[in-house]
Amino acid sequence: MDVSLPDIAPTRVIRELPDELISQIAAGEVVERPASVVRELVDNALDAGATSIQVKLMAGGVRAIVVEDDGCGIPVAQLPLALKRHATSKIASLHDLESVATMGFRGEALAAIASVSDMAIASRTADDAHANRLDARSGELQPAARARGTSVEVRELFFSTPARRKFLKTDATELAHCVEAVRRHALARPDVGFAIWHEGKLVDQWRAGSAEQRIADVLGEDFVAESRPFSHSAGPLALTGRAGLPEAARSRADQQYVWVNGRYVRDKLISHAIRSAYEDVLHGQRQPSYVLFIEIAPELVDVNVHPTKIEVRFRDGRAIHQSVRRAFVDALATSRSAEPAAEASADAPASPLAFGPAPGLPLPAHVAEPRPAYAAPAYVPPVPPTAEQVRLSLVQHEALWQPARAAASPATFAAPRPDVVAAPRAALPEPAGRDDWPLGRAVAQIQGVYILAENRQGLVIVDMHAAHERVVYERLKARLGAATIESQPLLIPISFPATAEEVAAAEQHADTLSKLGLDVAPLSTRTLAVRSRPALLAASDLVALTRELLAEMAQFDASSVLERAQHEILATMACHGAVRANRQLTLDEMNALLRDMEATERADQCNHGRPTWRQLDMRDLDALFLRGR
Repeated sequence: MDVSLPDIAPTRVIRELPDELISQIAAGEVVERPASVVRELVDNALDAGATSIQVKLMAGGVRAIVVEDDGCGIPVAQLPLALKRHATSKIASLHDLESVATMGFRGEALAAIASVSDMAIASRTADDAHANRLDARSGELQPAARARGTSVEVRELFFSTPARRKFLKTDATELAHCVEAVRRHALARPDVGFAIWHEGKLVDQWRAGSAEQRIADVLGEDFVAESRPFSHSAGPLALTGRAGLPEAARSRADQQYVWVNGRYVRDKLISHAIRSAYEDVLHGQRQPSYVLFIEIAPELVDVNVHPTKIEVRFRDGRAIHQSVRRAFVDALATSRSAEPAAEASADAPASPLAFGPAPGLPLPAHVAEPRPAYAAPAYVPPVPPTAEQVRLSLVQHEALWQPARAAASPATFAAPRPDVVAAPRAALPEPAGRDDWPLGRAVAQIQGVYILAENRQGLVIVDMHAAHERVVYERLKARLGAATIESQPLLIPISFPATAEEVAAAEQHADTLSKLGLDVAPLSTRTLAVRSRPALLAASDLVALTRELLAEMAQFDASSVLERAQHEILATMACHGAVRANRQLTLDEMNALLRDMEATERADQCNHGRPTWRQLDMRDLDALFLRGR
């Protein structure tokens, strides 16, 4: 019987690739589309100290990209060297690489762009009598006319690699990406003027000015009106920016901007921290809007992670996560009902765009200033409630309106339950007029669901269940005790197949899971068993809950995951403990709830992100009845 041997692949010869092919391969990592070229060239212009940058495009940047700046320029002797691979003026040693304070540093961009396009550079320094223009393809150097600075012309992008050009989108789409790339630079550098031209027409322009004005110019006045400023610092870490209000959330994540030392980045750690700060004030899958500027000592962040420099890695990710989350939580804590009172009490009205005590944002030069030794921000771990505290907190809502009940007729209400231990509340203050209370005075209840109140602006409509749910939820969070959440042992443990990462996370974070009432232990290298569950979540899917927690603990800070999970349990308790619809309230009870809302953080939304109240001013009411028309 003949047995044929399998075909053996022919021996492949190892050869050294030509420089041009090497550059084209590298260009595939750096240059994805015209917007990538714009980003790299604007980075170089900013590093050159430019105060004005012009970006001129043809056919969305496919036919031509010209970036002109008024920076320091390139000496004529160094022009040919600027086009070589791994040639840069930004770093010279490993120490420089570990503390990069410039936008560019890899020395790949110009060489990569030149390998897939027809490129030329014209530059002039302050000491040159005239500019000099270098053709990247021919190497020809000749005199040119221009003021101090540099002009980079990139024509017919991907002409030498036609397969790459086929992957480009329409001119309008590529133009939109180019404009977005410049917008990101403009937001981070308000001291620099930017202008974008397409087919000879001005598309957008931003003049140099303050950080406050630049945000309004780029993102619009609506974003400013629907966001709150914040400022937070911890050691060498400084956070500034604006957090969009939950009611202004969007269906897409298209207005989320994060910069690290002036460099626009996308980072899962930061995104998770921000999302967790919004999780109990956003409805459904809505996406928050925000602008976040992170200033940190350069040696504490690695920007040499990705060729496009859009990803970074932090030395202490846990500290970054906690600081970012805390900054956004604090920014969202104040209810809209408290804002008019705060403004009225201030000696001088603050700018709605102010980022803290200092006017404007620190410029990228701030990263070069001496910084103190790094120290992670102190973290106080959350502590869940004891069973007794939970029981008392759940019945606390029955005594929510005790002062109102005391003011009403004794026969109106049933006798209070003997097992309720309610914290004493001061009697409702009697204001001089209806203008003294931001949410006004209650006037009626509609269908046992909504409360109508009158304030200075007009009419306030309150969803009493949603509002009371937030009040109870914040009370429960404030009453977290020192013990673990009460757990309920399972008669028959639930086992499920798990990945190696899930098993490792279960072993590493066993104590954290125990604080949540979960006893999770490995049965084998590929199986986990759940032996107890939180007593308050008897109807939950234990396997799905455990897997979700393990995935987050493996990727993010375990203490923040613990706090989030505790809050989810408390949110469920608050929802069941809040006053239900169709319960008839007296005016005193309604007013008591309104006063509690004014004193409660995040009272504008319930735990599920639904609004708790709406304001109709006199203009809205007049429009309903066509008054003045």
